Amino acid sequence: MIRGYKVFTGTAHRQFAEDIARNLNIHLSSATVGKFSDGEINVQIDESVRGKDVFIIQPTGAPVNDNLMELLVMVDALRRSSAHTITAVIPFFGYARQDRKAAPRVPITAKLVANMIETAGVDRVITIDLHAGQIQGFFDIPVDNLYGSLIFADYVKNKNLKNPIIASPDIGGVARARQFAGTLGLDMVIVDKRREKANESEVMNIIGDVNGKDVILIDDMIDTAGTIVKAAKVLKDRGATSVMACATHPVLSGPAYKRIDDGELDELVVSDSIPLSEKSKKIKVLTAAPLFAEVIKRVYSNESVNTLFGR
Repeated sequence: MIRGYKVFTGTAHRQFAEDIARNLNIHLSSATVGKFSDGEINVQIDESVRGKDVFIIQPTGAPVNDNLMELLVMVDALRRSSAHTITAVIPFFGYARQDRKAAPRVPITAKLVANMIETAGVDRVITIDLHAGQIQGFFDIPVDNLYGSLIFADYVKNKNLKNPIIASPDIGGVARARQFAGTLGLDMVIVDKRREKANESEVMNIIGDVNGKDVILIDDMIDTAGTIVKAAKVLKDRGATSVMACATHPVLSGPAYKRIDDGELDELVVSDSIPLSEKSKKIKVLTAAPLFAEVIKRVYSNESVNTLFGR
């Protein structure tokens, strides 16, 4: 029996959901998502989902709490409407930065959110570039964590940079940068920094030689842009010819846009996992919709997702 599948979206990033649907050659299924006067989220699924495999596209970026709760309420509505399976497609996974106890008496919110998603009734999660890979282990359901390098690799190649080299903006991002460097067959350097407090960083040193190099910084997200902009300055002080950055999730809060526009960074390349709140001549957006559409097709038809990564 062919069950068929349906794709729904909340209000977090409807354009991205529509782009995925276009790549799937389908129309988004209809759901009414609104709020009561006190802000309480209200959801009505407008068509039958009985026995269907359902995919909900909903990044949990700003406003994080509203978008997360909207996802959970939609899952509950679909579960109570007898959907066969529910896959949460979460291009940006909010609360991922608190993934361990880095200080006394602090929460592990990535695990809390994972518990909430599972309890609501999600059968599978599809996301991209989790802030920490171990978050996959916080779930007891399958999690497909896609690589942002699949989006950026061709763009970087087509730049035809004279002397390119990959850089990790901190020690924690070395594995991600190494994977990207391996994809492009390039060498890698590391920016060694010390973070004094949340959303502030001090770049300390460069591990490796960047003199005369076209540096490509790789990160999973850019929030206030402090790290990336300071890293770009230090890299150019050490002789880098140019500095561009590739980051999957353009959180870009607070002074981020001003820092990017005024700083030493030549170009910032991001995906459309979450919508931009402003425009900048230095920011280039590449779409992740075809990648997510392909993964949705493979998940529905029980085909391998790892072969997308050459595995």
